[in-house]
Amino acid sequence: MPVDNFPPPDQTLDALAHRLEASEDYRVLRRLRPSVLSHRPEGRGLRTGLFVDLETTGLDPRQDEIIEIGMVPFIYRIDGILLGTLPTFSRLREPSIPVPSLVQDLTGLTPEHLAGQTVSADEVAAFAPDASLVIAHNAAFDRPFLERFCPAFVNKPWACSMEDVPWDQAGFEGRKLGHLGLQAGFFFDGHRAVDDCQAAIALLGHTGFPESRSALSLLLERARTVWKRLWAEYAPFELKNTLKARGVPLERRFRWPAQSLVHRQAARRG
Repeated sequence: MPVDNFPPPDQTLDALAHRLEASEDYRVLRRLRPSVLSHRPEGRGLRTGLFVDLETTGLDPRQDEIIEIGMVPFIYRIDGILLGTLPTFSRLREPSIPVPSLVQDLTGLTPEHLAGQTVSADEVAAFAPDASLVIAHNAAFDRPFLERFCPAFVNKPWACSMEDVPWDQAGFEGRKLGHLGLQAGFFFDGHRAVDDCQAAIALLGHTGFPESRSALSLLLERARTVWKRLWAEYAPFELKNTLKARGVPLERRFRWPAQSLVHRQAARRG
């Protein structure tokens, strides 16, 4: 048979993947292919969201510094239907303090990668006006770093794709970004800012929740709710189980400053 009669390689691989998926003995993981819009759509009921992800020298926004900023704007309907993403923003930044070896191993960003790299607050601030909502996967980490670096985000509404989506209702186990992606059937190059943003946005488009709702619609519902935060000051660590037993599970948020670096780093990458 002439070579020209063979199907293109991609079609051959897709056919093999479909055959495997037809069996109960196999699951197929596909590389994430972001849904990129060719232009910004206009119309009533459409909004622009902004997904952000940061890599930093550490966990304390008062003394640690940003070494990478990734931002991906995306268009969604107010009912939570995701339409697609717009051109991304990705910048490296050389910090004024050393990058710990733990961070280098996690992100792959070495001092040689960061040497001479800069990003200005004005460049980042240009994305703030169009954003109806800013989202991060663990916004409790990313938000204080970004607001400190770029005050244009201080008064923007924020949401968290890790905390504000009841992933268990769609059969997901855990909330770590990479693990969620694998359960959704895709893989990606993790621990780089824009790649993490694209993966999280893809997950927000997942519609396997009750009543066929999307993860984004549930996140928006929670983001539109007024919440109050209470501090249990001077509560000893020994009482954590008692405190966590009170309230609705999704709304429980308890943290102690004495947590180990490894534990906090794992929580940050959730």
